[in-house]
Amino acid sequence: MKIAVGSDEKRFITDYVIEELKRRGHQIELFGSLVTGQPTSWPKVGQAVAESVATGHVDEGIIFCWTGTGVAIAANKVPGIRAALCFDAETARGARLWDHANVLVMSLRLTSDVVAKEILDAWFSTSYAESERETVKQVSEIERKYSLSQTIEA
Repeated sequence: MKIAVGSDEKRFITDYVIEELKRRGHQIELFGSLVTGQPTSWPKVGQAVAESVATGHVDEGIIFCWTGTGVAIAANKVPGIRAALCFDAETARGARLWDHANVLVMSLRLTSDVVAKEILDAWFSTSYAESERETVKQVSEIERKYSLSQTIEA
């Protein structure tokens, strides 16, 4: 599987996840500070990884920022993206099973290597439940409604 991995900061946990993904046989495309080694804007990292997934350039994405919240918000602005902030394996499993999440988000601050491995195990071993097709369709309809109507300004 080809996976986009991005972060606004390069940290131990980003390096650990990249090596774990390679060990599992995935192809990796890096974004943000994982390429430059310098701090990068989290909205740009979230957007870049999400666009790579949405266009089909990669199969899935994994993104990091200090809390994980910022990159999740940015990624979820890209149509077709269902980015899930996961702090544990059960959340990752649920995000895959019920939400058909295609971008995994983790916190640089809170995610240890042990927890990251558990999250990755759950993420890659859980398939989308076909019984949830209708709920994912409802989310897509919300996205479509707001992308076709007026833009909500902050």
